[in-house]
Parts: sequence; structure tokens; C-alpha cells
Amino acid sequence: MAARAVVIEADGGSRGNPGPAGYGAVVRDPETGEVLAERSEAIGTATNNVAEYRGLIAGLEAAAELGAAEVEARMDSKLVVEQMCGRWQIKHPGLRPLAAQAAGLVSRFAAVRFTWVPRERNRHADALANAAMDAAASGAAPAAAAAEAREATVVRATGTDPATTPASWEPRPTEEATRLILVRHGETERTVQKRYSGRGDVPLTGRGRAQARATAARVAALAPSVAAVVSSPLSRCTATAEAVAAQVGNPPVRTDDDLIECDFGVWEGHTFAEVREGWAAELDAWLASTRVAPPRGESFVTVAERTGRAVDRLRSAYPGETVVVVSHVSPIKLVLRDALAAGDAFLHRLYLDTAGISVLDLYPDGGVAVRSVNDTSHLADA
Repeated sequence: MAARAVVIEADGGSRGNPGPAGYGAVVRDPETGEVLAERSEAIGTATNNVAEYRGLIAGLEAAAELGAAEVEARMDSKLVVEQMCGRWQIKHPGLRPLAAQAAGLVSRFAAVRFTWVPRERNRHADALANAAMDAAASGAAPAAAAAEAREATVVRATGTDPATTPASWEPRPTEEATRLILVRHGETERTVQKRYSGRGDVPLTGRGRAQARATAARVAALAPSVAAVVSSPLSRCTATAEAVAAQVGNPPVRTDDDLIECDFGVWEGHTFAEVREGWAAELDAWLASTRVAPPRGESFVTVAERTGRAVDRLRSAYPGETVVVVSHVSPIKLVLRDALAAGDAFLHRLYLDTAGISVLDLYPDGGVAVRSVNDTSHLADA
């Protein structure tokens, strides 16, 4: 029976860039997650981007063979996703024929949506690509390689076999990560009173300013060299950011609107109990889904999209350098959720203190390493 809608997970890789390359693609049922088809192949010497496009093409071909009408293509290649969405130009001549081939396949479906996902959420396709490259190197049969890839996917998800350590645990001696030091702003009157504080420009309290100074000293100890300090435009963040900048060599504080707090709409300034009393049904819906926004507010899905853009810009602008990012509880939680490949329940279970520090490394190949979460050791006397 033809599949009405499917999810494609596609990836590709190259050991040398260019070097021995391969791709992997998985087609799933979006409701059950059942694997409907797998494709993988070693493609000789090629670049990462060529292999990624080949993985997408293989996935689209498999979806067409299944008779799918609607497709969501998930990839951890920002370049391929943005180019297929038409937002980035295809400057490399070697990628244009592949993009054209993919576009021709896209036209065969009623609807195709491209979604960027963190590398950790694309393990199955990544494992297929690596198994294909391994098989080519060893002379193993493709079917055996696919079986090894399925086994590797399970092992990577459970972390039970050190022989197949997840890629994010592997040493990267030739790669320098972009390090983000994520800082939540210091205390305000609304954080003390536990009130929703979104777009309202609430200043730091006296204690909040002391927290900012203590945080600045801690950041200076963590990072001997800081390339930039980037902040939400709201004053509680810029004041915290300026205190940090003064301790790390006075780089200019740059604001980024994508780092602003979630817009809580009509809930702004209210406590959770007040929202429960006045908007019970809306609150339940908001807690149940990140796609739901508070009345006249903003959903977490929207916040995640813009914080993702901000992180991508920092990764591109400061390769191998350290950047301090001063923001709010919701954007920082969403960055950490995606870095840890966690589910949405993570957002309601993680507590982030005012002036807490979290650190993560972003590698050029898409790998992520979370170093610390909500460090408050510097606040004992603040």
C-alpha cells in the first residue's frame, strides 16, 4: 500500500573532504517511526556536501518508490537544507547538478518540507553512511554494511558499546570548536516574584548587578580569550553583558534580536498561579505543546527557530573562538535542548538560575559537546 506521508532522514560524509565518501538515507512512517526503506552507498572520492546531496536524492527516490505524496526531509546539513529551501545560493558548481536532480524529484510530490535537525537526531542515516564507507574500505557486502549500521544506531542510542562510541565523543584533534558560554541575566524584581517576564524591559536589582559582576569574574576564569559578547537587546541582559565584557578585555557588546526572551503575551507580569486562575485551558495547551503560544504571545517553536538562527550565525562568524551569549531562560533552555537532542519535556524539567552559566562546544562537522549546565558556583556570595 502506498505511503501517504513519510519522513526522510538523510546524511552523507567524507573522510578527508574530499576523500572516501558515502551516504545514508532512511524513510520512516511519521506516526510510528517504522523504517520503510533504507539506502546507502559508498561513492568514491567526494566532499561532504556532495555526499549529503546524494543521501537526500536517494531518500527522495525511495520515497517516490513507496508512492508517498508528502515528505518531510530531515538533515543535519544546514547547507543542503537552506539551499533546497532557496534561502542560500548554490555557489559551488559541483553541487548545482545534484541540487537540480533533487529539485526534480521534489516536483514529483504534492508537498515537501525540509527541516534541519541536530546531528544527534540523525544517527540512523549517519550510521548507514559510515557503514557504507567502512564496507568499501574493507570489501564487505552492502547488505552486511546496512545491518551493521542498524546495530550501530541502536548502540549509539543506548551508549552500551565503547567500540561504537557516538561521534560527539570521539576526539577531534584537528578541529577547533566554537565555544558558546551561555549566561542567563542577573536577578530582576520579576524573577524574585516568579512572574512571567518576556518582552518587558525590567532592570536588574542590586543583587542582580552583584550577580552580573560575579558572573563576569567566573567567565573571565573560564575563558582567557573571548572573541565577542552577544546579548539580547533587553537591559537586564545588556547590563549583565557589559559587566562580563569589562572583565574579558572589553570587546564591544553586540545585541541580537533573535536572543530576546519569549513573548508571553497577556501573561506578561503574572505569576503561574494567576495564569492558572485566568487562563487554565490556554495554559494546559501551552504546557502540552511547544507549538502553542500564550494568548497574543509566541510559541517555543518560534523561539527555537530564531535562537537556532542566532547560534548558526555565531558558529559561522567565530569558528574556533569563544563567544559569550547573554540571554534569557527560554532561549537558553531551547539551545540546550537541541544541543542535548532532548525532547520537549526537557524545557519544563530544567531549572536555570539567574546568572547561571552553561557551556557548549560546536564543531565544524556538526558535532556538539555540552560542557556544563547552570553553573552557579560563582554566586555563593552574590
